[in-house]
Amino acid sequence: MNKIFLVIALCLSNSVFAQNVATINGNPITKDELDSTLKSLRLKNASAEQRQAVLNELISRDVLVLEAKKQGIDKKESIKMAIETARKEILINSLLQDWSEKNKITADDIKKAYDETIKSQEGKKEYKVRHILVKDEAKALELSENIKANKISFEDAAIKESIDQGSAKKGGDLGWANPEMFLPEFGQAIQMAHKGEMTAPVKSQYGYHLIIVDDLRPIALPSLQEATPEIQRILTQKKMLEYVEKLRSKTKIVISDEN
Repeated sequence: MNKIFLVIALCLSNSVFAQNVATINGNPITKDELDSTLKSLRLKNASAEQRQAVLNELISRDVLVLEAKKQGIDKKESIKMAIETARKEILINSLLQDWSEKNKITADDIKKAYDETIKSQEGKKEYKVRHILVKDEAKALELSENIKANKISFEDAAIKESIDQGSAKKGGDLGWANPEMFLPEFGQAIQMAHKGEMTAPVKSQYGYHLIIVDDLRPIALPSLQEATPEIQRILTQKKMLEYVEKLRSKTKIVISDEN
């Protein structure tokens, strides 16, 4: 009877051992761990050389982990907090990934959102805009007078004076844009402007703008196929936020005054 148990124990031991691809001071690296790492690196069909290279990386990793523990680094409070934060992130990412798999956005969801967007944009226009941004109104008025008097071109004034460095080097050109993309006061000024004419200084939280609308046209809307990836991303994010809020609403949360 004892011999039978011994044989079974040896068989089990050999079976477990066969699943280990390496041991470091007796600590195993399993075949599953190696395969999982290869999969995460998109090396599912890795060659023998690739498997060995990744295994060597895992061995080096575990050697370094053992040395860190030997030096007591894992006992430091800052390291404990970092490890706990990483653990939480892994759990959260896994939870949300599982949730996403079970709550996929459907083709009907995407089509409905697309149709609503198309309807909301009917009759709206986009504008080809240039602007100069300066800190104070006096400077804006001075530039406006000099441009009107042909002492300097709008493009040169933008290059020399505009504090919006992104558009300044392009002569103030902002390209084609929907007014809704801008600050409200800027967007309103664009829609009220006459094509080709410079506006009076427009105040925003960033300073004063001189604006020229070079052209306007009906908003170019993407096809359903073109819009699908972005709509799917937005709808997924929206549903995920709703999921988080639902969980929060069912959880007792106490926020300390000392935070």
